[in-house]
Amino acid sequence: MADKSATRRHTSERMASKIFRNPNLIFPFALISADALLISLIIAYVPYTKIDWDAYMSQVIGFLGGERDYKNLKGDTGPLVYPAGFLYVYAAIRYVTGGEVYPAQILFGILYIINLGIILAVYLKTDVLPWWALSLLLLSKRVHSIFVLRLFNDCFTMLLLHASLASIIYQRWHLGLIIFSGAVSIKMNVLLYAPPLLILMLKAMDITGVISALAGAALVQILLALPFIISYPFSYISRAFNLGRVFIHFWSVNFKFVPEPIFVSKSFAVSLLIAHLGLLIAFAHYKWCKHEGGLLNFLHSILVSIKLRLSPSTSKNSNDGHRSLKVLKAEHIVTTMFVGNFIGIICARSLHYQFYSWYFYSIPYLLWKTRYPTLLRVLLFIGIEFCWNVYPSNAFSSALLLCLHLVILFGLWSAPSEFPYVSNTKTE
Repeated sequence: MADKSATRRHTSERMASKIFRNPNLIFPFALISADALLISLIIAYVPYTKIDWDAYMSQVIGFLGGERDYKNLKGDTGPLVYPAGFLYVYAAIRYVTGGEVYPAQILFGILYIINLGIILAVYLKTDVLPWWALSLLLLSKRVHSIFVLRLFNDCFTMLLLHASLASIIYQRWHLGLIIFSGAVSIKMNVLLYAPPLLILMLKAMDITGVISALAGAALVQILLALPFIISYPFSYISRAFNLGRVFIHFWSVNFKFVPEPIFVSKSFAVSLLIAHLGLLIAFAHYKWCKHEGGLLNFLHSILVSIKLRLSPSTSKNSNDGHRSLKVLKAEHIVTTMFVGNFIGIICARSLHYQFYSWYFYSIPYLLWKTRYPTLLRVLLFIGIEFCWNVYPSNAFSSALLLCLHLVILFGLWSAPSEFPYVSNTKTE
């Protein structure tokens, strides 16, 4: 018994020694500690900015009061436009904080640190950045403000998205899809990740696995929305999943240089949608599915496997209808997800200031996936941060932001595609 205890103690000491000697492990812990201190100072000394909190609480009070018609759930900034998960999350926040801002700021500060820890774990798993570049994840004035001075629902959305990504890179696909659906239930911007996620699912699972994972995600949406679907289904679907909203030109960070009549026009929206779809198809064909022979060959192989599986001649030997499924590398998963979302960001009709949280945590990763020199990577990072801190945005800042985005996108396009699979490892 004593020998076992001594062995465990020596093993723990060796592990601790290994951790403290490895900058790739100790540095993230130092970053989390430093940022926790910074968050505390911001909450204590920087005034809170009132934007959407009162509207959130008004909408939650209506929900807790028994209102189930989405058109009657309103706040001082307008009607409720988020799916049902938003109401459950902010109802819980109201229960914990009593609807008061200061305890909510503390809660969001904790949320910020948890999110940082998850995204650092994702970065360490991929090992794309040098250890010192992880510090870039702490250097956004705007993102700190979004979390603890604005209390936006984007914070919970991105926390769940990053948790979903962490689950997926550890091959927990069904769990990842459930968490992903939870993120969608708070804010729909997460759907920008859906196209690359679907491609990754088709690579990593057979069609039965894909369908079951999607069914689990759909079940989450149905269960969360059930009280509203039963009572006022049209009102809920039309408002919670309104894809035709036109944002106010004044608040646009990315297309302020576009004249307002063009900005609000349907032709501009359609042009951006075509560009979005075109870029997704191009990256899917030439980058994400390159090692499968391109997007068309990849989809054809899936169709063939489905036909073989459904064919009576292969029913006696079920293995004949299965594709050879291999485990995807974490780097390939994260690259595909981050690039797919980044394409959506570039083609978004309007980006408001809180939308920076949608992709800020992917910027260092994307920069290091290009072949640009380190100095240029850092300058691009600083340039993007500068644009997001210009208030109000103007024609110059928005045009500069678009140019910086396009430079990064070109770097990602011209960079070599990593081999997507773990060698000699197959999924069950």
